[in-house]
Amino acid sequence: MVWFRRITLFLLTNILVVTTIGVILYVLSIFFPGFGRIMQGSNYSSLMIMCFIWGMGGAFVSLWMSRWMAKRAMGVEVIDPENPGNNQERWLVQTVYRLAEKAGMTTMPEVGLFENPAPNAFATGPGRDSALVAVSTGLFNSMDQNEMEAVLGHEITHIVNGDMVTMTLLQGVINAFVMFLARVVAMTLMRNDNDRRGGGFGEFMLIMFLQQVFGIIGMIPLMAFSRWREFRADAGGAKLAGRSKMINALKELKTFQEQPQVQGLPQPAPAMKALQISSHDGFSFFASHPPLDVRIARLESSIED
Repeated sequence: MVWFRRITLFLLTNILVVTTIGVILYVLSIFFPGFGRIMQGSNYSSLMIMCFIWGMGGAFVSLWMSRWMAKRAMGVEVIDPENPGNNQERWLVQTVYRLAEKAGMTTMPEVGLFENPAPNAFATGPGRDSALVAVSTGLFNSMDQNEMEAVLGHEITHIVNGDMVTMTLLQGVINAFVMFLARVVAMTLMRNDNDRRGGGFGEFMLIMFLQQVFGIIGMIPLMAFSRWREFRADAGGAKLAGRSKMINALKELKTFQEQPQVQGLPQPAPAMKALQISSHDGFSFFASHPPLDVRIARLESSIED
């Protein structure tokens, strides 16, 4: 299934991050005995603190690099607001700035375009003062300006709500518990009263395996939050641009996704999926977005403009 392949790629991205941290910790424990004793669980409080520092540290490094990574992963070309290349780019920058000011932002985000025939957009960055809003070329080809305005309002709402920072905090906490629980369970399974030396390659491999298992489980609450924030962003887009525009934009996305040729289009990098306005996965516990039908119904049942 397509949705299963995409979820698998997304999980593999997170697994790679957690595994890399685990390998670094293992190497440090070899060269620094005091650090190694902490990571082997001689003191659970110290182990939890260490896992929290590394889990949150890794998450915030990812947040700090998010704008740069998004540009590289999606091939975003940032538009010079003082010298846009054409009327299309000029309208895009002006609309983003107008919506950002309406939402109360004082520092305007970077605005960019990326080549992709699918209609989509995303917002990322470490904070409101250093954000990026980017749209695909397919969005211009598939939507009129009213619908695009709603999409941009959706992305501006993500920035104003601080969704990137909240996702980072949640990911950091999950990473910390994944690292902590993996070590505690591994030590419980492999140690006995006659052997308190701990460590060893076998224990390290068990920890790595348990981190993958707990990491996959940890994605369930993270993706649940991601789906919830999409409902909030839809409501924000409706408030900034108009409820009917937001509904029409989501309907246009649904129409596009129902076309048979969509499955053959280039797909975003797994780490970028949660940032975009829509996903093709349908519902699952690992889906970053709610189904479009549910999002449309939620807006249609809300109070009129």
